[in-house]
Amino acid sequence: MKLIKTQEAVGHVLCHDLTQIIPGEFKGARFRKGHVVTEEDIPVLLSMGKENLYVWELHPGMLHEDDAAMRLCGLSMGQNIRRTEDIKEGKIELFAECDGYFTVDVEKLNAVNSVPDVMLATRKGGTAVKAGDKLAGMRVIPLVVSETTLEEAEEAAGAAPLLNVLPFKLKTAGIVTTGSEVKKGLIEDKFTPAVKRKLEAVGIETVAQIFSGDGVENVAIAINQMRAKGVDLVLCTGGMSVDPDDNTPGGIKAAGAEIVTYGAPVLPGAMFLLGYFSDGTPVMGLPGCVMFAGATVFDLVLPPVAAGVPVSRSDIVALGNGGLCLGCKPCHWPDCPFGK
Repeated sequence: MKLIKTQEAVGHVLCHDLTQIIPGEFKGARFRKGHVVTEEDIPVLLSMGKENLYVWELHPGMLHEDDAAMRLCGLSMGQNIRRTEDIKEGKIELFAECDGYFTVDVEKLNAVNSVPDVMLATRKGGTAVKAGDKLAGMRVIPLVVSETTLEEAEEAAGAAPLLNVLPFKLKTAGIVTTGSEVKKGLIEDKFTPAVKRKLEAVGIETVAQIFSGDGVENVAIAINQMRAKGVDLVLCTGGMSVDPDDNTPGGIKAAGAEIVTYGAPVLPGAMFLLGYFSDGTPVMGLPGCVMFAGATVFDLVLPPVAAGVPVSRSDIVALGNGGLCLGCKPCHWPDCPFGK
């Protein structure tokens, strides 16, 4: 930091806010700490009585906080993401350009944040976002930072952007409703309306429904009939219990799906099943809790599936950390820690 004459301050960085007072009109910070003085600023500064200024010295190899933020933005911003037009107080924020599945390379994000004087904060990755949602904010801590610091952060990040929004790709779904009691009209089908609402939230239209009744063979036939309709996603509702009359898991397997998991470390939703057919079409067996609970395993797995991201057994296992819904009344999903 050094004291220089205002007329000589062009290109220098202010060390503190400078307040302007116009009686009856304005009182506040006219120039913020970190502002780079321009030729047009000189008359204004002099009119404020600022004949001398405390400024930072930008030596070769040093970056202003705004330039550093742009470098951090460059290593962060992937597809379907926009940034704030203006850099405010050395900070840039990122927003989703479309509805989709927000992904974060957590390992590399941690590596970047391990670099001294650098910070990059994001919302939780692996979640659904809407167009316009805030995704991240970034800046460096000091007003000026060495260029080697940004080079270290860029090396830690690697070539690929850390953040992406993957648009939802699946457009249609078919529901196979199991259970003889539903097929015979003995009870009302309350499962389908709940599932449709959740599908609509990620841009998926329910285009067909088949009532299979019970039995492995009946369920398998109904699933293959649904696949013949060309839907992007097959959902089996009616329950996934161990009741001997409930043969949904066996029916899904008999239909030719490769089972990724039958069971998930999530409550509610432990009896969840996920599989894929050879052409990549996903199939899910939904536990009964999806019908009445505010948020379940279905809410956690649906966003990546809807974005066309293959979900593995290890992805399901990882849901155990945060996989206990607290059953808040009212439900705060998706703005809650469940699954995050």
